[in-house]
Order: sequence, then structure tokens, then C-alpha cells
Amino acid sequence: MSDAIAAETIRIAGAGGDEIEAYRALADGGSRGGVIVIHHMPGYDRWTKEVARRFAADGYNAIVPNLYWREAPGADPDDAAAAARAQGGVPDERLVGDAAGAAEHLRSLANSNGRLAVIGHCSGGRHAVLAACNVDLQAAVDCYGAFVVGQPPEGFPVQVTGLEDQLPNLRCPLLGLFGNDDSYPSPEQVDELDRLLTEHGKRHEFHRYDGAGHAFFATDRPSYRVEAAVDGYAKIADFFATTIR
Repeated sequence: MSDAIAAETIRIAGAGGDEIEAYRALADGGSRGGVIVIHHMPGYDRWTKEVARRFAADGYNAIVPNLYWREAPGADPDDAAAAARAQGGVPDERLVGDAAGAAEHLRSLANSNGRLAVIGHCSGGRHAVLAACNVDLQAAVDCYGAFVVGQPPEGFPVQVTGLEDQLPNLRCPLLGLFGNDDSYPSPEQVDELDRLLTEHGKRHEFHRYDGAGHAFFATDRPSYRVEAAVDGYAKIADFFATTIR
């Protein structure tokens, strides 16, 4: 398999037909599955684009929709994230529309095999589960998504609610990767998500890491935990190989 990739910034149709920015990393040749990478709350940043290129090098077409494009087109990631938080974050309905637009774009590619996954970190983990409940996807990965279940504390910077009422609609297998030192989601919230998915008969596989808190995949942050991240990527590789390759 060739690890040659081509990466660029493009525009795609998002929710409501809006044109939004996206970063696309394509695998060379073959018949390829696709990965929608949902960025974390800090935004559409360099690290998230590196994640997309990693999946392209692994043989998948990957795309990162810029969820903050409407609030702050062309702004630096920190400024765009601040603008989005000031307006309460990304509305759930809009996220679903943007994810559906990303899915449509990936399936339109000449080398697409039609099979797609979504992966998200932090707020993107919750968004990945939300997308998997509403968009035609074959796999979903939740990397420490906060408030997939439960409610945020008073004063939390974005307006979100738990997805308990959405979980019966989960349309694909879910892989969850969590740090046992995290507070959002806490180990108790992960337990509750596990319980609800089991109750609804939804295929899922959770892995939890001691000594890891929130954002343990983020190589540019002090929270990075190399052992957890390396094992997590191995779990993702196995999961994608059986669901979208």
C-alpha cells in the first residue's frame, strides 16, 4: 500500500447548503474508506490537520470540516474558538448538517469505497457520537468526548446537553477511548454511557487508560500521554480495518 498523500484546504457544502472551509488529506489510488475528523474545542488547528494526514498515510481519505467557519472565517484557531464559545458553541443541528456534508464529499471521491467513519476529540468526541446517530456512517470513535451523557456544570463555556435521547439511534459500532484521570467525561460518566449503549443493544468497545486525563492524544499539549496515545491509535487502526477498509 502506498503512503503517498495529497493534502489541501477546500470548500464543501455544510448544513443548510452553507459553504464552509475544510481540510482534506487523500490517500493515493486504490479503493479507500473515508474518515471525518471532528476537531476539538480549541478548534480547527495544526494538530487536528496532522491527525487527518495520519489517517491518509494509513490509507484512508480524511476530511476536517471547520466547525467555526461561520463565526470566524479565516481567523486563527484560538480566536475562532473564542468566537464560537461566545455564541454558545456549535449547535447540534448544524453539526449534523456539516458532518453530512463531509460524508457526501468523501463518498463523491473517485477512489471512495463508500464506507465512512467519524472520529472526534474533546467536544468533537461528543460531536462524533451525535453524527453517528444521524448520518449514514459505518464506524465512530469517541476520544474522551465530554457530555455524551450528563450535563455541564454551571458556567460551562458552551451550551450542550447529554445525548441520552439520541443513543437509541446510533447507526454504527462505536469505539471509545478515555482517560481515567479525566473529569469530563469522568469514569462514572463513561460507565453510564457503557450502560446505556448496552441497554440499547448498540455495539461498542471502550478502553480506559490509567494515568491519562483529558486530551491525552494531543501531542502539542502537556496533557499528552504517549503510552495511552500509542495504544489508542493501535485500537483505532484495528477498528477501522474491520469497519471501513
